[in-house]
Amino acid sequence: PSIPAIAQMYGVAKQTVQRTIDALRIEGLLITKPGSGTYVRGTRRKLNRLSRGRYGSQRGYHADLAARYRQQLIEVGRAPAPAEVADAYGISPGVELVVRRHLVRTQDAVVEVGGSWLKPTDTAGSSLERPEPFGRPLYQEVEEVTGRRYVSATDQITARLPTREEAELLAIRPDTPVLHLLHVAYDERHRPIEVATATWPGPMTALTEEYKVPAARPDLPIDGPELALG
Repeated sequence: PSIPAIAQMYGVAKQTVQRTIDALRIEGLLITKPGSGTYVRGTRRKLNRLSRGRYGSQRGYHADLAARYRQQLIEVGRAPAPAEVADAYGISPGVELVVRRHLVRTQDAVVEVGGSWLKPTDTAGSSLERPEPFGRPLYQEVEEVTGRRYVSATDQITARLPTREEAELLAIRPDTPVLHLLHVAYDERHRPIEVATATWPGPMTALTEEYKVPAARPDLPIDGPELALG
């Protein structure tokens, strides 16, 4: 129903309805499609194990995506390295790298904006520079092309406001917070082999990490008070 209809239905001012809708948009619970209307988003997306899942039996970021999620490759080419990517590679911001950008969609919305950044010296003339998906996880293609193996990785997650492009692609307001992942994969000599990013709408994303708690070791000293977590 329209804003005037909702206001009349509940006996409140139209401004009250508008403020309520705006608040729900900020929380990521509503999505507005130009020329179509405003809709309730789907259920909250749960991301299990973050990037660790890409190095399991399938070793791919989205190898175990639920059937309702679909990954779409939207761009492959060279672009200036953002500051965080450049810092991970130990190069100056703006240096040209190869990037493979993707979206992850449900039936009604984009739920992830991401990309993998690679050095041109590693990808020159290879399949990694072609705008086509692979029939296997990206890491396997990178290992075959470069002759280097993924051995370790780090994840850094931050909360921030979206860029203009992220807000448009995720169909969220510019003041809706997002969760941003910076994933750096290293080879056996601890040299960065791939830097990947992913951005999710914060209010609709839950991050879950499952891990084992180590058993007590009587042969080790007891942690001091300064190491205790309250």
